[in-house]
Amino acid sequence: MPTANVNGVTLNYTIDNEGSAGETVVLINGLADDLESWGFQVPALVDAGFRVLRFDNRGIGKSDRPAGPYTSRMMADDAKALVDQLGLKDFHLLGVSMGGMISQEYALAYPGDLRSVTLACTYGKADPFCQTMFAMWADIAQRIDVPFVMRDVALWAFTGPFFEDRPQDATEFAAAMAALDMSVEAYLAQLNVIQQHDALDRVGRIEVPTFVLAGEEDILIPVRLSRRLQEAIPGSRWGTVPGGHACLWESPDPFNAAFVDFVRSLSR
Repeated sequence: MPTANVNGVTLNYTIDNEGSAGETVVLINGLADDLESWGFQVPALVDAGFRVLRFDNRGIGKSDRPAGPYTSRMMADDAKALVDQLGLKDFHLLGVSMGGMISQEYALAYPGDLRSVTLACTYGKADPFCQTMFAMWADIAQRIDVPFVMRDVALWAFTGPFFEDRPQDATEFAAAMAALDMSVEAYLAQLNVIQQHDALDRVGRIEVPTFVLAGEEDILIPVRLSRRLQEAIPGSRWGTVPGGHACLWESPDPFNAAFVDFVRSLSR
């Protein structure tokens, strides 16, 4: 895969359906997720005619892992530098979880680049419940390791029926988490993003068309926090899909359809 040097960091990226004359979608990953985490979305987006840019955030995958801590604005600036280097403008931005926090900062700082922004399974500011959970993750990562934390996160990210109805998928996901290549230092650097992100009192300035999307049973980032974010952005749209925090993997078809329908509605 190609790489780009931006802000002193080498980012690994790929463009799917590069020759398409259609609109462009830029995807921003969540905590400890690399660009392969969009595997359930890319085929649907390509089938819908989009050109798709996805990349490894700093700290994960094949991108550089500089010392942290990182912030949502820092990583929004990484995304900006990457799209500028690639000559991309007038695109739709989709961020999930931590990626949604990064996308908020992007929409605030660089609105001229965007046709729309979709903020999925995310918040404008963590509440005490989330902060307590994140502090626990930091403790576990330092006392045991990052793969152990991510195995625990799976219990928060998926719903009970996922484990009951799709045990093989649950087993495969757990195995992938156990094999995660991420140092404790890089994990804590990214974790700082979701701990420190605080844009709730600023997102009211977002002017681009905005869609806030949540998994109906999300308990990792509670749905009420996503709803609070949506209510703070004038004119934004709200939607939910079946599943929990990992609804993009647990219920990819409804997730993909919701995003594509929103984007297409902007040109009707």
